[in-house]
Amino acid sequence: MKPVSTSLITYLFAALLAVPAMSQAAGEAAPANVAKPDTVKGAKTFEAVCVACHGVGGNSAIAANPKLSQQHPEYLVKQLQEYKSGKRKNPVMQGIAATLSDDDMKNVSFWLATNKIKPGFAKDKALVTLGESIYRGGISDRQVPACAGCHNPTGAGNPAQYPRLGGQHAEYTAGQLTAFRDGGRNNNLLMNQVAAKLNDREIRAVADYIAGLR
Repeated sequence: MKPVSTSLITYLFAALLAVPAMSQAAGEAAPANVAKPDTVKGAKTFEAVCVACHGVGGNSAIAANPKLSQQHPEYLVKQLQEYKSGKRKNPVMQGIAATLSDDDMKNVSFWLATNKIKPGFAKDKALVTLGESIYRGGISDRQVPACAGCHNPTGAGNPAQYPRLGGQHAEYTAGQLTAFRDGGRNNNLLMNQVAAKLNDREIRAVADYIAGLR
C-alpha cells in the first residue's frame, strides 16, 4: 500500500475546514422570516394618527387630502418611507411618518387596502372630453403617454408599481400633477417628465376625469 502524500492530506484537511464555514455562510444567506402585516394594529394606528385628515376607513372627505382606501399597500408603504426620509416633502406628513416604524407603515397600508373606496364623480362637463382623451390616449404631438398605460383604463393602477387613481379627489390629483410639473414633488422621475408637458387646463381636465373612474 502506497503512503498517502503530504499534499493529499493537506487538501483533505482544508476541505474539512471549509464545510462548517460553507454551512455558516449558507445559514447567513437564508432569508429571514418576514412578519405578516397586522391589520388589527394597522386599524388602531390609523384611528389614532390618520383619520382626522384621511377620513373613516381612508375615505377622505377633504378634497385636498387623498383617499387612501383600496390603495395598493406597497405604494403606500413607499410613500410613507419617502416622507420619513425626506425624499417626498410635506411638513405634516413628514412629521407623522417620523413617528412610524416600518411595521406601523406596513400594518396601516395593508389595512387601508382592505377598505373600499367611495366612488367620485367628474364635475366639469366642459373639460371631461379633454380629460378622457389625455387619460386614454395621451397627447401624441408632445409625447405625453396615455395615463391608462400605467394606471389602468379603470384607474385601478398596478400593484407595487403604479397607484390606484380612480375615484380620487380631483383637487388632490391636480395638486400632485402640478407639484410634479413645478418641482414641488420629486420622488418619481417619470411623473416629473410627463407632468412637465401638461398645462394647467390639461391637468384640471385629466384630474376631473380621474375622479369619475371606477
